[in-house]
Amino acid sequence: MKIAIASDHGGLNLKKYIYNYLSDKNYEIVDFGTNDFQSCDYPIYAKKVCKEIINNNFDRGILICSTGIGMSICANRFKGIRAACVSDTYSAKMTRAHNDSNVLCIGEKVVGIGLACDIVDIWLNTEFDNGRHQKRIDMIDL
Repeated sequence: MKIAIASDHGGLNLKKYIYNYLSDKNYEIVDFGTNDFQSCDYPIYAKKVCKEIINNNFDRGILICSTGIGMSICANRFKGIRAACVSDTYSAKMTRAHNDSNVLCIGEKVVGIGLACDIVDIWLNTEFDNGRHQKRIDMIDL
């Protein structure tokens, strides 16, 4: 599985940790920035990741900012992107199982490192249930 990851300055520490965590688990992961703590605009990084997924260069994306909310709002503007702002393991599972989310948004100031890794693991390893849920997914991209 190929994963694109990015953050703004508010999510940089958590992004670095998750990047290394997934690299150690042998995921193919590419960092699309930012790489320093200078204030920056999160839509720039959300767009980079979403375009890579839309173009089928990556299977999934992870976006991190202070709350995860800004990244989620921006990502969901792209047709074909189903981004979920997640701060608990149950939501991580359900957003994959029922919503077939392809972008995970996390807030560094909301979720600690241990919980973030649990969320990422569950999100990456939960399959979409299809069935009645596919009809609903199809309704999103009208």
